[in-house]
Amino acid sequence: MKKSIFLCMIAAMFFACKSASSTASTETPLSKKLDRPTQVAIKGNWVLTNVTYAGSDYIKVNSFDLADSKCFIGSSWSFISNNNKGTMTLNSPNCTAFSSPIAWSINDQGLFVLKIVQEGTKRKNVRDGYLLKVAGLTDNSFQLIDNINVGGQVKDVTYQFQRAN
Repeated sequence: MKKSIFLCMIAAMFFACKSASSTASTETPLSKKLDRPTQVAIKGNWVLTNVTYAGSDYIKVNSFDLADSKCFIGSSWSFISNNNKGTMTLNSPNCTAFSSPIAWSINDQGLFVLKIVQEGTKRKNVRDGYLLKVAGLTDNSFQLIDNINVGGQVKDVTYQFQRAN
């Protein structure tokens, strides 16, 4: 028994845990009202240029339940604001390639709602998704900030985007 507790504590030191469906606090209800000006500002093609978080030399983060967070560096993202569709493509040479349609929106609470849509599935039927905070929005860059649980402490994971065109 003591050995398994010890192994779980060791695992918590090296791997981050997070909820698969949300990073927002459950204290405030999720607003369904959209922030159209911010959505229009983000429309277009983007490259995820960096992923940063405290302890990144020791902790692996499995981003969006898809791959190690470092595999997202260099990934291509397309956001269409008039229908809240898009695509994401992971193309890092050291990671498994992945491409998927996405559904996304930004609500009036500043939360970016992301759903990864499996081929052949209608986005309205996708129940699970991710909530990230939008930060630092300029004409050519922005960040999405996710929360992870590391050993019982909440830490930020920042995804840095640069405009591709």
